[in-house]
Amino acid sequence: MSGEFFNWQAFLGRWDEEWVPRAGEDSGEALVRPGRQGADEAAIAAAEERLGRRLPPSYRAFLAVSDGWHVDQTAGVYQLGGAADIDWFQDPFDMTPLYEEQLDDRSSEAEILLAGMWQRALRLETDSDITYALLDPGDTDRDGEWALYVYKGWSGELPDRYPSFRAYMEAMYRGFHSDRVERPDFENATTRAQDARVAQARRLVLLGQYEEALPLLEEAASFARPGCAVLLFQLRQMLAPDGTRDYGLLAADPRYLPEVLPVQAMAPAREEWRTGGDGHWLGMMAARGVPRETAEAVLGALRDGTHRYAPPGPWGRAVDAARESARWGATDAAWRILRDAVGLWEAPGPELIAPIGLLADPLLGPLITPERGREVLATPRAGRNGPAPERVPVPDRPPVSGRVPDLDPPGLAWLTEPEPAPNRRPLDGYRCIWVEGIDPARLPALIGDEGAELTGPTDRHAARRGSGPYARDGRGRGGAEPWEDRAVVAVGRAGDGWAFAFDGDSPHLNHLFLSPAQAASPAGRAVVVWRDPRRSYPGEHPDTFHLSVAERGEELYAFTVRGTEIRSTGAIPEALDPARLFRPEDPAPVNELRVLEALHAELGLSLPRFALTRGRLHTLTTRSWTRAPRAGETFAYAVITRHGT
Repeated sequence: MSGEFFNWQAFLGRWDEEWVPRAGEDSGEALVRPGRQGADEAAIAAAEERLGRRLPPSYRAFLAVSDGWHVDQTAGVYQLGGAADIDWFQDPFDMTPLYEEQLDDRSSEAEILLAGMWQRALRLETDSDITYALLDPGDTDRDGEWALYVYKGWSGELPDRYPSFRAYMEAMYRGFHSDRVERPDFENATTRAQDARVAQARRLVLLGQYEEALPLLEEAASFARPGCAVLLFQLRQMLAPDGTRDYGLLAADPRYLPEVLPVQAMAPAREEWRTGGDGHWLGMMAARGVPRETAEAVLGALRDGTHRYAPPGPWGRAVDAARESARWGATDAAWRILRDAVGLWEAPGPELIAPIGLLADPLLGPLITPERGREVLATPRAGRNGPAPERVPVPDRPPVSGRVPDLDPPGLAWLTEPEPAPNRRPLDGYRCIWVEGIDPARLPALIGDEGAELTGPTDRHAARRGSGPYARDGRGRGGAEPWEDRAVVAVGRAGDGWAFAFDGDSPHLNHLFLSPAQAASPAGRAVVVWRDPRRSYPGEHPDTFHLSVAERGEELYAFTVRGTEIRSTGAIPEALDPARLFRPEDPAPVNELRVLEALHAELGLSLPRFALTRGRLHTLTTRSWTRAPRAGETFAYAVITRHGT
């Protein structure tokens, strides 16, 4: 930037012409012009001789046009001196030792430069709010420009760094506009040009050309032009769906409230502990004009998972269809429904450019990854016509439209892989029941505890707090016998015609295990898989893997592998022969992967990874997976509790 010719005369002249006081200030200050007569070459050369250094190019060129400048930065620099005023800073406050003591072998070049800056810097300001504008001759670029640091002595923060004097002045010009945006009469060629960029950016976004719109909105936002921030926030929200954005008064506008208010409530709804509790957020919304009862209802619905994104028209019908797929685990199918219909989304007003309300839906929000958010933004919508996102083939998958491939891998092999961030570890044991040819809503009658009903949908975090597919119904509670092992399982559809019930945090498979396959199979096949990993505690046992298959109430075959011991019953198909799949010379994860691949190939079994690890599914409390001890059998269990101090 600094190596290019820069027209200081035009830039400073425009700033001077636009000069008005900030809103609420005495209009007489408009008579105070920011610039001065430019310094001649002799005056600049004299300053350089006095300082013993040639000044950097952009600052030298600035002085030739205006020998100083009234910056008028709020709580910062007010006046920059001219050639005769500038002098070396010489670190009068002994900042150097404070910064040098933080240096070590791992310090970055930027940290080292900053520590030495205080004694090298040239001080430019002559009037400020305990703020210093410092040009550092030790921090230079290839054009000979010196970095400029602004240190606010009252803030306790690190100095702000600008790569050159020109970059600093351009930022101050944008700040000049931002400080005056509240003035109704502050209109000039610059404000009109920036407002035109905002309007152009909105048109581009709705045409799917968001990448071209982003720099226009970012520039307009640096001038604080009205309306650009909420447009920019929507783009950033879709590109980073887990982030939080503040849409200000938009949340109270009846046109936008159904889309915006739930998104605003996402952060307080998922926080376990909040400074000031819900009252702070509710008060903030009330101050913006949102009725308190409305804000409370939205926050409560998000927190308990009952909120539903319900836009009108064809887009709303597509949302309903996608939700129906997602709640049974078919998240890729749900995404494809949304992707194909997003062009039907209609903006309720000019300030909304993307269906951000989708992100707050408990079932559909988790489906919108950053990649999928980009695809939404790249799709023309709100009645605009344009090319849809291109088709990209996905290896080993049927062709699907859109640029983002499906997220759920086929089969079961993913159970052996590390989980997606942030956990990144394989599941610590799992068990699952598949029932062929039924709707998942029938599972409570087949495998549920007495009076059990489907609950949820529930996310994994709620489950870990004790009510979902990764939590167990503890032994000896709620009238259960100590030997009972009732599981809270996630329920959905998987593969070709299978319903499943999955527990991703299973206990030890003991000698009282009673496979639920027979009870689950009155009308067709049922398959039970239980993987119990090696545990490290007293009474440790080897890796255990169980498979049982039943049909019409009768067990067809089953096997249990404990370490190298194999016990089997029935006519096991050759493809599932445990002697072939579990090889003593291979480690347990290799054997597990081999049997899971065989189950997918032979029986068509699969599980939806995305729904089980990141989505929400209905849950069900099963009957006990263990039977009562018989005469002469022993059973023991331990309860570990934590006492407060």
